[in-house]
Amino acid sequence: MNLLGFTAVLGLLVGVWAQIDVLKPPCDSLVAEEVGEVAQDYLNAHHKSGFKHRLNRIEDIKVFTKPDGDNTYKIEIDLLETDCHVLDPTPVANCTVRPKALTAIEGDCDVVLQKVGGALTVTAFKCKTEESTEDMCLGCPTLLPLNHTVALDFVSTSLGTFNNRTENISYVVQEVGRMSSQIVAGGPIYLAEYVIVEANCTDDPCVPLNDVMASRGICTAKGLNSLHTVDCKMFPTLMPFVDTNSTSAADPAIPPVVHATYKHGRKHHLLTAFHNPHLSGYLSAESAESAEVVPVVPVVLDIAPAAADPVPTAADPVPAAADPVPAAADPASDASDASDASEEPSSKDLGGLKFKREAPAQLVSAPADAPAASAGPIAAMPVCPGKVKFF
Repeated sequence: MNLLGFTAVLGLLVGVWAQIDVLKPPCDSLVAEEVGEVAQDYLNAHHKSGFKHRLNRIEDIKVFTKPDGDNTYKIEIDLLETDCHVLDPTPVANCTVRPKALTAIEGDCDVVLQKVGGALTVTAFKCKTEESTEDMCLGCPTLLPLNHTVALDFVSTSLGTFNNRTENISYVVQEVGRMSSQIVAGGPIYLAEYVIVEANCTDDPCVPLNDVMASRGICTAKGLNSLHTVDCKMFPTLMPFVDTNSTSAADPAIPPVVHATYKHGRKHHLLTAFHNPHLSGYLSAESAESAEVVPVVPVVLDIAPAAADPVPTAADPVPAAADPVPAAADPASDASDASDASEEPSSKDLGGLKFKREAPAQLVSAPADAPAASAGPIAAMPVCPGKVKFF
């Protein structure tokens, strides 16, 4: 590309970026909560194995605004594993987050969303799933690898116990959700959670029904092969299949049968690791975060009018002739004028909350010996990360 062409392209890019503001609303604002919940639901819909996750904390959020109102959101969220399997139609808001004592699984996700015509759509994400070992107690259950031979044998034995209680129907293991061991007075016992699916057992071994209407449920078992308890809860309906555009397919997909033999030594299921992380342009490597072309503009909540200039009182007289200061050089007056002049054009309305860009520092600067309270509006925002919802 010749120099003239390069200069023209560069000018166009600068013109486009100049029309984009990058705002940082508070992480506990209604805007952030709405974006966080949409991201949570989308990630759960694309989580094909294991358990649903709930939003625990919003770490950071940026809003890339455009003049046409089609905003882009980049949000960083922490998620915690619940006791609801992804096939369980129970709304995630009604699912219980696993306590740390039972070894919580945490998800750390960066998600990019676009708001077009008032609707939020996820365009990219990347997630990291980790096992939390904080606050582990002596005697608490300890997660086992999903390919643990003895624990898998316990799963098979406990399922046999359940099948013996059913009439004219048998089940096989579709997926092992998690397995753990616990030391009790009599020695170690096993705890297991696994998904079962209706099977055809006319032949040996039983073959899972390749039918979306086949009965499915989740079992929880505890004990040893020789003595244990097992309880299975059947799912009333299957979760609808959700495609990459977050739209329900006409026909629900048949969940794949995941046999109880795992080649990996992982102790838990992982959230889907990524979707379009590079093509979005917003989920670049952490090292590139500081090299963003558009500077982040902090915002303050527009919740009160600007404070009026202080009025001298008898207790604090101001001599008329002592060290006069020209009106044009009065810092307080400059700050007030700058605030009045910039308040309206810099206002932003996101999801019902009104934000405004903070005035540049040089326009609201105060003398070095001035008290902090007179330095202009209190920039209490942005406030991130947000509050922890669970632990």
